[in-house]
Amino acid sequence: MKLQKILNILTLITGAIAVTVTSIWIGKQAYFWLPPQAAAESQLIDDLISFLVTLGAFIFLGVTSTLMYSVIFHRAIKDDFSDGPAIEGNVAVEVIWTAIPILLVFWIAGYSYQVYEKMGIQGPMELVHLHNPMGMESAYAAPIQDAGISPAENIDVVAKQWAWVFHYPERDVTSTELHLPSDRRVRLALQSEDVLHGFYIPAFRLKQDIIPNHKIDFEFTPIRTGKYQLTDSQFSGTYFATMHADVVVESPEDYHQWLAQAATQKPSPANNQAAYEYAQASNQSVKTGWTTVAPGSAPLVNSPG
Repeated sequence: MKLQKILNILTLITGAIAVTVTSIWIGKQAYFWLPPQAAAESQLIDDLISFLVTLGAFIFLGVTSTLMYSVIFHRAIKDDFSDGPAIEGNVAVEVIWTAIPILLVFWIAGYSYQVYEKMGIQGPMELVHLHNPMGMESAYAAPIQDAGISPAENIDVVAKQWAWVFHYPERDVTSTELHLPSDRRVRLALQSEDVLHGFYIPAFRLKQDIIPNHKIDFEFTPIRTGKYQLTDSQFSGTYFATMHADVVVESPEDYHQWLAQAATQKPSPANNQAAYEYAQASNQSVKTGWTTVAPGSAPLVNSPG
């Protein structure tokens, strides 16, 4: 009997170690499931996702392993149809399996809050703090940057049905393609001309709702050169699927060279996929589907992308 108890304990310890090691390995694999880390903030988000995958794998493997062990080693013998032991309950076990999920929820919530606090993202609830009485400060933390250091670049972003327009005050350049310098803090002034839009760059792990009649300052730091995609994460109308733009992250030298070159070009109407599709539908002899809002006029830009 004593030997059996020792074997059970060794089995439990071995199983716990195996489940823990496997869960950690699965959590590490989560980094390969995501797009490349193109912004400093993406590292924080990926660490959080890896943590959640590790925790989820541990719970899944732990429960599955326990069930398999019970089915294999504690099943009734053949032709045994007798009742099991009359166990009414175990207070200690019930307290444990109630307390552990509660603690896990608090752990996940605390970690998630720390990540968003470090990122300094301001969501729609920012509007609540815009009208705080007695000059109360916003509950959101400052962005990731050294105190007293202003962002290297300030860019105005206008979202409308259905186009993105980017304005660079430094050289008074307007573009439908977002250019960003790598390893430099960037501040975007997000505005919507009509309805709710969503600024979302998967490679940056950044998403910010853009609320009509409110300017939202949004900061981040690109760290990887390349071309990425900006999409509208909110359904903003019939042609919202056409509302995407290229995001070009380049070296500071190439960025300022592009700005200087774009500043020499005369503004001209940009291509607008939504306007093209709307015109095609309007020219059809047979009208199908619901009526829709007409896309806004094509923006005048120095660099159409």
